[in-house]
Amino acid sequence: MKEEIETLTKKLVSICSVNGSDGGEKAIADYIESYLQKIPYFRKHPDRIIIQPLKDDALQRRNVMALLLGEKDDNPHTLIWHGHMDTVGVDDYKSLKPYAFDPDALEKALHQMTLPKEMQADLDSGDYLFGRGALDMKSGDAVFLVLLKHLAENVSELSGNILLSINPVEENRHQGIIEETPILMSLKETYHLEYVAAINNDYTCPLYPDDPHHYVYMGTVGKLLPCFYIQGKETHVGQPFEGFDASRIAAKLVDRITLNTDFLDVYNDEYTLPPMVLKMKDLKDSYNVQTAFDSFVYFNYLVHNEEITETIPKFTKVAQEILDEELDYLNTQYQKFCRLTHTSYTPYTFHPKVYTFAQLKEKYLETFDHDHYSELEKIAAILNERGEDQREIPISMVKSMLNELAINDPVIVLYFAAPYCPHNTLKDEDGQEKALKDKLTQMVKNFGEKVHLDYKVLQFFPSLSDSSYIKIDDSNESITALQENFPAMKYLYNLDTTTMKALNIPALDFGVYGKDAHKWMERVYKPYSFEVLPQLILEAVHTLL
Repeated sequence: MKEEIETLTKKLVSICSVNGSDGGEKAIADYIESYLQKIPYFRKHPDRIIIQPLKDDALQRRNVMALLLGEKDDNPHTLIWHGHMDTVGVDDYKSLKPYAFDPDALEKALHQMTLPKEMQADLDSGDYLFGRGALDMKSGDAVFLVLLKHLAENVSELSGNILLSINPVEENRHQGIIEETPILMSLKETYHLEYVAAINNDYTCPLYPDDPHHYVYMGTVGKLLPCFYIQGKETHVGQPFEGFDASRIAAKLVDRITLNTDFLDVYNDEYTLPPMVLKMKDLKDSYNVQTAFDSFVYFNYLVHNEEITETIPKFTKVAQEILDEELDYLNTQYQKFCRLTHTSYTPYTFHPKVYTFAQLKEKYLETFDHDHYSELEKIAAILNERGEDQREIPISMVKSMLNELAINDPVIVLYFAAPYCPHNTLKDEDGQEKALKDKLTQMVKNFGEKVHLDYKVLQFFPSLSDSSYIKIDDSNESITALQENFPAMKYLYNLDTTTMKALNIPALDFGVYGKDAHKWMERVYKPYSFEVLPQLILEAVHTLL
């Protein structure tokens, strides 16, 4: 099947489906639907191709699903194969941008260039296919589609069922899989399915230079987006010690949190990557000689096992420390200045404080009723409908609450914003999950010996993934803490966490193999991805069904 998979990969890459592009994700969904409709099994059972338009989506994006019911016996065990159809943009290709969606033309153009040594060797080998989405993850979709076609041609020999799901909007908000979860529950009830596991085919890659391993993952990393709104006290630069500079607080938060390994989360000896700042800015809208009254910063924060009830105190503690240090610094420098200029010194007595959003809301509701608060949420909903940045929409709510409560001292308000990607994995503490984990580990070990490859089975897929939304390991208490500190969540990121927890589908990633996803050098390694990986997936079908 390798030639068929490669041909289909090139066809999928040729369809520009950049996330958010006009018509791109709709076009590739149309093509995938047409591919499925040509398979004789689905011509016979057209109702088993399920198309779900995304709600109120101006770009007409759609989830494409196909259910293959094995006919060998009455077996409810079902594997979900899922992937995404969208890609990131192509501006990074620069002069090669016209070839980004044409692997053959791109390969020819690359041969005319001076390339990094490793990339040049990969190009010369002929073993790699280049292009946007070739690795992440249209090759993975192609593997699933061709395998489904193969199994459908032999459906009388299949015990158990395969549910294919290919979704849009994975590269930012995961809206496809989020809206699909009720459909997964409905199909489960309608066809009496028992979901054994969900296999994602998102890309795998070397984890360090000259890494000899291939990887199988038994879960996926989680992500939170902690946001800090900072209210300082403005002053003219001619009276610099009379203010409390919000920009300095934002900078100190970035300095204290970014790359700080004290914020790593660990489970079963697997560590997350450290937090990284994703945005920092003051909120002045024009030039003047006044210091910044307020500022804003948010971070990428990865989670393996930590409860949100544990996360919040970490950030409020460091935020309060920074506020206290800044007040000390301000008075220390002012005292030195007074000594140098022979003026009298009187320390400034600001009372800086950190609030979680939940604490601020509680304080607000002591003065104003719920209807008054609901008006703030409705304004947030209007801003969302206008397409405002969902990370920044809550700022208007926080500022209104601080103003109406007449809180004028320096404060930091911590809240969470989209996306929230739940973490999950197979845990030894759960007997059923441990049994599946042991079965998978043995299967992969045996398969590796057969194909002479060195596999490692790890707990967490290290990149953000749609796999987050079919199994949630956060406790109900943890999810409640998120909801209470996520302003206007029902309007900005309304997750049906109840259904997601009820599905509780083990989330695996086998994945095509390659290098440099999300870079112009993106490439998929054909011998493994188009020859070995399909065998591994079929081995999983045999073992798990």
